[in-house]
Amino acid sequence: MVICSRVLLRKYGDFIDNLRLFTKGGSGGMGYPRLGGEGGKGGDVWVVAHNKMTLKQLKDKYPQKRFVAGEGANSRVSALKGSKGKDCEIPVPLGISITDENGKIIGELNKEKDRILVAEGGLGGKLLTNFLPLKGQKRVIHLDLKLIADIGLVGFPNAGKSSLLSKISHAKPAIADYAFTTLKPELGKIMYNDFKQISVADLPGLIEGAHMNKGMGHKFLKHIERTKQLLFVVDVSGFQLSSQTQYRTAFETILLLSKELELYREELQTKPALLAVNKMDLPDAQDKFHVLMNQLQNPKDFLHLFEKTMIPERTVEFQHIIPISAVTGEGIGELKNCIRKSLDEHTNQENDAYHKKQLLNLRISNTISYSELPSKNAVTSARIDIT
Repeated sequence: MVICSRVLLRKYGDFIDNLRLFTKGGSGGMGYPRLGGEGGKGGDVWVVAHNKMTLKQLKDKYPQKRFVAGEGANSRVSALKGSKGKDCEIPVPLGISITDENGKIIGELNKEKDRILVAEGGLGGKLLTNFLPLKGQKRVIHLDLKLIADIGLVGFPNAGKSSLLSKISHAKPAIADYAFTTLKPELGKIMYNDFKQISVADLPGLIEGAHMNKGMGHKFLKHIERTKQLLFVVDVSGFQLSSQTQYRTAFETILLLSKELELYREELQTKPALLAVNKMDLPDAQDKFHVLMNQLQNPKDFLHLFEKTMIPERTVEFQHIIPISAVTGEGIGELKNCIRKSLDEHTNQENDAYHKKQLLNLRISNTISYSELPSKNAVTSARIDIT
């Protein structure tokens, strides 16, 4: 077991995106039968979201991973109503999903100061319980982090995602000339002249079979779920993981990336997407880019050339396709503008949809209210005088 943990630490660095915790609500306080006094309720255990918190910090600060709330005070002559036990708060980062031991979702925390009750304190002793206190709730919970970012970079290893992130943001990811440069998610922010900020997540590179948890599989794919849009990054020259694996052209790479997203979770393919075709500084890059554009514009003319297993049910429609070089900086300015334009358009569409829904609800509400009003000829009250 020790060897296994060392391998995982070396493989994923010090990034932690899931934790298993023991939680227990405080026991209630004793009642006072002779005077009818009630014991205080036990404290509750809450999970609370904080902006500057990480799961690694949580694990380092609480290595035992046990969180127990305080006990309620006993009833006594000087204080017949016992005070409530002290609550216990577990600080976690934003983007946390909480499940119980059976995998049932307890809730999600996406905003600063969001909180969820995970273990309730026991009742204090009272007449109903024969003045005996109840024990607090015990619960084992799982914290699962899914990064929240505006843009998620999607690509096979060595497509140049880390280089691109360092070029468009202030992030300093590790960059090297081997396939698996990114072993843990990296977050960066694109800064614009008007102080607008857009967050970008560079996630570990996919490999074929990632939906079956091969490579970093689910460790990568779950993080794209909360990104607003996807930015596919492909090498214009294609991709080959090793000498033992098959070479894939840029077009095949896009098909395979789309297929992996589809097989993991179909909804991911409905996210707005952009395509950055990287390494345009290489020889023959322009010719290869023209070939790729022809294939993307007329996909049906080429799909019959590939195995059915690698063709997605729904091909991704890119809002923008930008040729770039993360090395020379070619196309980076245009890419940043396209990212912002795409996000702004998406936000406007969401706002329009929200206002239309609000207007529809208002009309329905007014229609119901109008239909409930009595008509002019209706008899609102009846009085019969018999003389």
